[in-house]
Amino acid sequence: MTDEPIRSAATVVLWRESADGPQVLMGQRGAGAVFMPSKFVFPGGRVDPEDAVAARPGFLKPDCARRLSLLVPEDAPAPDTLVATALRELTEETGLNLATMEHPSLCFIFRAITPPGRSRRFDARFLLAHADSLDDNREDFALASGELSHLRWLALPDARALDLPFITEVVLAEVAALVAGHDQPGVPFFDNSGPTPHFRRLL
Repeated sequence: MTDEPIRSAATVVLWRESADGPQVLMGQRGAGAVFMPSKFVFPGGRVDPEDAVAARPGFLKPDCARRLSLLVPEDAPAPDTLVATALRELTEETGLNLATMEHPSLCFIFRAITPPGRSRRFDARFLLAHADSLDDNREDFALASGELSHLRWLALPDARALDLPFITEVVLAEVAALVAGHDQPGVPFFDNSGPTPHFRRLL
């Protein structure tokens, strides 16, 4: 059987402060989904062709844009295209929108390529944003597409107790460190593009 192609993807990790500590927005994939059925995930998905013409500049810090361009194939989508994907998927799956702000609101915090042998393979980039960047009611998911159910804000310990993909568990640990004020020595990159997995940091 021919291995699945690796598709570029982008995900938004939204977080906010609460009386119980930091919270993140997550939802559950359908039980019939081909990829990660019934798992709790952040809103995101693969890059579509139209994202290249809907590129969204102004959301990324220069360092984040540069790191998004490291160790990528020649046909990799541009950083602003990945932003367009992330924002489109956020709106489709949650009904929420990130507003263009005076200062860039997205931070590139993690990258992972799905290992060989899976039903779907993605080169996924995870972008962190504070809920203050939302331009509408952050509790109203009425316009969500339904692709993710049980959308809700979760305290980090509660999120980590759910049925999660392994990479989502790792990303949550990274988010916990970042929102606690710890420095990130380069963006972690779980590189499963070849037969041997590698852990790298994008500096």
